[in-house]
Amino acid sequence: MAIFSPGFGGRRRSTNPALPPGQYEEHGFPVLTAGPTQRIRTDDWRFTLTTESGASKQWSWQDLMDLGPETIDTNIHCVTSWSKFDTHWRGVSVDKLMDGVDTKAGFVMAGSYGGYTTNLPVADLLGGKAWIAFEFDGEPLAAEHGGPARLLVPHLYFWKSAKWVNSLRFMEHDQQGFWEALGYHDHGDPWLEERYS
Repeated sequence: MAIFSPGFGGRRRSTNPALPPGQYEEHGFPVLTAGPTQRIRTDDWRFTLTTESGASKQWSWQDLMDLGPETIDTNIHCVTSWSKFDTHWRGVSVDKLMDGVDTKAGFVMAGSYGGYTTNLPVADLLGGKAWIAFEFDGEPLAAEHGGPARLLVPHLYFWKSAKWVNSLRFMEHDQQGFWEALGYHDHGDPWLEERYS
């Protein structure tokens, strides 16, 4: 027979229609990381985009800033069941990084300082759906949340928004990233509860 402490009632589910199934509303910002927190100075930060043909482009921190950051107001959803509403970010759209890039690839592998990877369909990064984010709530993005810059793909579970991002590698065929190889879903749509494969 299970014994619960007095007052235990579990998490109350919100009736907010912006909450995907199986999620609860979180008011903090939990820190979940697959490895040690990376600490990269903006002077040392570099971002590389490589097409399936091997052609590449690279940006320094200043190069990224020169592309014209924008404000992103969005909800985020973690596979561990929390959702955070009305988050405020600043970042550079992946669309701007793709300007002049010749690719017919259908998939991307995002890479990070520290070795983390996650795979995404190219379609989930374009059309104003993804950014390289460097500010949260008006402050530089903290290292524990992926600073100096993380990929922000808010319409997918948050493990797809790779912390400490430093690359996008375009691929003709899908390959699994870190969590996907351990059983997480290849796509990760919270509205479809694509948590695990």
